[in-house]
Amino acid sequence: ATQPEAPIRLPDALHETQMELNLAREHALNAAHQAKEAEQRKNDLVVYLAHDLKTPLTSIVTYIDLLQKEDIQDEKAKEYIDTIARQSKKLKKLTEDLIDASKASSGALNVNMERVNISELLRQSSAEYGERMEAVNITPVVNMPEEDIYVRADGRLLWRVVENLLQNICKHGMPGTRAYLEARTENGRAVVSFKNISQQQLNIPVEELLERFVQGDESRSRGGSGLGLSIAESLTELMKGKIKLSLDGDLFKVEMWFDEDKQ
Repeated sequence: ATQPEAPIRLPDALHETQMELNLAREHALNAAHQAKEAEQRKNDLVVYLAHDLKTPLTSIVTYIDLLQKEDIQDEKAKEYIDTIARQSKKLKKLTEDLIDASKASSGALNVNMERVNISELLRQSSAEYGERMEAVNITPVVNMPEEDIYVRADGRLLWRVVENLLQNICKHGMPGTRAYLEARTENGRAVVSFKNISQQQLNIPVEELLERFVQGDESRSRGGSGLGLSIAESLTELMKGKIKLSLDGDLFKVEMWFDEDKQ
């Protein structure tokens, strides 16, 4: 009978190297797990604090609205109330953005994937933001094929992504220019793009614009939180999509890819 072959024994040097590699892999996995837990704890803390802030802020905004309806004769007092109203609403919006950013990045949002008409969504959103764009002298231009494009996504979250990108255009776009909203299909995927001319020269690398609280220095006086693009990225990834930012001089471009749903 054929004798079974003896198991191959690694040389001592290779055996030690294998053990070191296994140990290094175990340490790396533990570090990644700890980092993920720390990130989750940080996100949970932000959500809890933001929720605690949201309740008194809502009350403040409500009472300010009541004050603005009073017949106050003192012009200085009216000016002070208007200033408090603007700032409290900005703070309330920032609190809501903090909650959304933390939930989106941690994957804590419910995602309902369905068949969404991205063509109709772009038409509706551009129409809803028409007045806001007109107020800042930006003309929206919607380009897409005659046949509607359908994608696999969460309609509610996708609307929020588009809304954030349009808000970004309204805040930072150059007056007197056009903003292009386009959709097309490419290799079984739907590609959605937003293009506009930036009002100010962006003074940071484009990839940093997707990080939380990061924005061009000039926009800090204009009420931006630096969360809009970060939220858009996190929500897009939750829907199994992909987002990319690019700059060509002052031309700012956002592209998104989603799985097409032809049915």
